[in-house]
Amino acid sequence: MEKEHQIFGIRAIIEAIHAGKEIDKVFIQKDAQGDLMKDLMKAMKANNVNFSYVPVEKLNRLTPNNHQGAVATIAPISFYNLEDLVEKVSESGKTPLFLILDQLSDARNFGAIIRTAECTGVDGIIVQKQGSAPVNGDTVKTSAGAVFNVPICKVEHIKDAIFHLQGSGIKTVAATEKTDNTIYDLTLNEPLAIIMGSEDRGINPSVLKIVDEKAKLPMFGTISSLNVSVACGAFLYETVRQRS
Repeated sequence: MEKEHQIFGIRAIIEAIHAGKEIDKVFIQKDAQGDLMKDLMKAMKANNVNFSYVPVEKLNRLTPNNHQGAVATIAPISFYNLEDLVEKVSESGKTPLFLILDQLSDARNFGAIIRTAECTGVDGIIVQKQGSAPVNGDTVKTSAGAVFNVPICKVEHIKDAIFHLQGSGIKTVAATEKTDNTIYDLTLNEPLAIIMGSEDRGINPSVLKIVDEKAKLPMFGTISSLNVSVACGAFLYETVRQRS
């Protein structure tokens, strides 16, 4: 974690939350107590800030400063409002292309996907506030700086984002092995949002129920799955091929 993307100390984190800073995650010492810690917990819950309990040794590794039992990571970018971004892209005259990441948790996979998304003209990446990979130093580095060029939206619920996209005339396609269709069977040169799942669980079953289409990549080896960033690249470049 890069030091310039950190806040340490309970009061400083509370102030940052109240000031509307883009807090990615707060690490809380397991046995931390006291009135100030209660105030921090209240502020985090009221503002849907992602947090987890960790041993004090982890906090000591994160910062040499007096952390008082709490260290926060700050996103190096500002996040976009989904409704505003969809409206802007729709009015631009180009055929929209969005990417939805359902519970993707690895920052380096996230960075690699952002890099490919930038190269393939993706208009925006949508992630869920809770449980998603952070935008941190690893993400920035792996994306080769592309994270500063592709709008990223954080939403409360992936399903609500899908409903909004569908209501805006954007077809949703889930990348999943739970279908007979391959990516090459689909029409991708229309307004589109591609949904990729987490590294270990794939796309949430409740999300799969509401998408417009499902597609998989043909597999010929003995290993049954690709790295999510590689699979995402294959989906995006088939979209580019069809649109070219």
